[in-house]
Amino acid sequence: MHSVLAKPSKNGRTGRDGMDQRENPPRRIVGGVDTHKDLHVAAVVDEQDRVMGTACFATTRQGYRQMLAWMQSFGDVQRIGIESSGSYGAGLLRFMQRAGIDVLEVTAPDRTDRRRRGKNDDLDAQNAAHAARAGKRTVTPRTRDGMVESLRVLSVCRKTAVAARRVALQIIQNTIVCAPDGLRDQLRSLTRMQLVRTLAAWRPDLTAYRDVEAAYKISLKSLARRYLELHDEIADLDAMIGAIVDELAPDLIARNSIGHTSAAQLLLTAGDNPERLRSEASFAALCGVSPVPASSGKTIRHRLNRGGDRAANSALHIIAIGRLRTDPTTQAYVAKRIAEGHSKLDALRSLKRYIAREVFHIISRGHKRINQTRIAA
Repeated sequence: MHSVLAKPSKNGRTGRDGMDQRENPPRRIVGGVDTHKDLHVAAVVDEQDRVMGTACFATTRQGYRQMLAWMQSFGDVQRIGIESSGSYGAGLLRFMQRAGIDVLEVTAPDRTDRRRRGKNDDLDAQNAAHAARAGKRTVTPRTRDGMVESLRVLSVCRKTAVAARRVALQIIQNTIVCAPDGLRDQLRSLTRMQLVRTLAAWRPDLTAYRDVEAAYKISLKSLARRYLELHDEIADLDAMIGAIVDELAPDLIARNSIGHTSAAQLLLTAGDNPERLRSEASFAALCGVSPVPASSGKTIRHRLNRGGDRAANSALHIIAIGRLRTDPTTQAYVAKRIAEGHSKLDALRSLKRYIAREVFHIISRGHKRINQTRIAA
């Protein structure tokens, strides 16, 4: 069992001294947590935003329970601000949500305060508590206990497998360029999959590795088998991802030019709890397709948004390009915008904004349907 490591607070009391607060009437307090791999640093502030105490806790279930009990010893916990709730703070986020505590994700440090006071774990935890109390630099975190979290984990695995497969193919091609002429002539006219399967079927003499040609054959066979194993792994992951997307958002897949990969990314951006997004405009801003004013003088215009989730922005761009090639309505809309004097980029920006609105409503309806099914079950 890990013990709580108390640290002195700004008012001279320690986390252990906070246990005496049980004798006083409950007060409304707000917590803040600076997350790390092995230890989390927590801080508590009262209604007047005064720091009441700081303490360290282990990143275990027992440590989470101790943290919550320590915070509750100061009064009624209104909410907790957690940094990095998607990585180091993911376990703490799940624990607090199951305990019925309102949790906010602190998105960025207070740069002015950091320049003035410096930085350490205590100050970061206190700043997280101040931000949670004021409702500044905070967002509602995505829950990580549904199928979208499963989709995220599988998608991350697939992304790394695709990258590793691409590297394996690049090394195969580079190795063939340097190979002896006899080997290079055998492989010169083969397509990619013919090349990989031919190399994987080779049976080089493993005891002749000191010979240059044999060493090339051994290396190319190993790389080809690696490529095929990754290829099969990606196919298995695609089947799992496709099944989850079909279950979560069948209406999304049914729309023009929206494939499983793009749909999966948009579901990941929305999260398991898309109701945290107040409107379709907030989803558009999250995807980086909301219009940004770029007016000056008599010129009134908007520009592309360079912020937001760039992976979601890329998914919307792929959908927009697909519709521009296949959908007559989309083609007419873009032609109309260009005829009005807008650039093609401006027309695409507007098109992506409309697609974001469409996607948000489909995802929201699907989420309500899933929740109703769970309630009925």
